[in-house]
Amino acid sequence: MSKREVELFIFDIYIAIVKIEYVSNEFTNIQDLLHDFKSWDTVIREFEIIGEASKHLIREDLLGNKFQVVVDFRNLIIHEYFGIAPEEVDDIIKKDLNNFKVEIESLISKIDNELKKELIEAFIEDNKHLDFILKELKRLENGKK
Repeated sequence: MSKREVELFIFDIYIAIVKIEYVSNEFTNIQDLLHDFKSWDTVIREFEIIGEASKHLIREDLLGNKFQVVVDFRNLIIHEYFGIAPEEVDDIIKKDLNNFKVEIESLISKIDNELKKELIEAFIEDNKHLDFILKELKRLENGKK
């Protein structure tokens, strides 16, 4: 696996986290999110992306083994989709997602500046229709936390 691919996984996770935050913040409780099938499916899909990309970062020793739980949650979603507890999803969103985002932002900060600029520009182009993603990418581009 080339270095560039690993960095793409880092940005994939970041974008997925931002999407989960955006969608979940539209709801005051997990049951309302669950009953809005488009929003629920979006959140679940983004967790799948986070888990799959995290697997690659763990293999490359960019994330520690303590993050195997992220991959395990992805496997649960994929293989036991009928057994997803909405409360577990809610707990992860409320208690774990922001800490994981901080970890991913730390990995982004370690990417070579030229490559990081190139990747941010590519992700801006790919997400130009999503204002909330553009805002977060611009924040990263400007080096703000």
